[in-house]
Amino acid sequence: MSEPVNIHDAKTNLSKLLERVERGEEIVIARAGTPIARLCPIKPRPRRRRLGKYAGQIEIAADFDVLPPDLARALGLDG
Repeated sequence: MSEPVNIHDAKTNLSKLLERVERGEEIVIARAGTPIARLCPIKPRPRRRRLGKYAGQIEIAADFDVLPPDLARALGLDG
């Protein structure tokens, strides 16, 4: 984290400070040398998935849950 920025400098250089924040830096703003606030990047929220996007386009085989006999034997699940 960088050196704290005093309030006057923060007001004067807000655009430049925000550019630094956009690059991932955190900026501490201080009054009389005492930190009072922090400017930090906002993490984007993940986009919500749209349900049913592939409805009617995907088909699951009728035997999807059936384990083939040779694979069952290989895994020791045949009985």
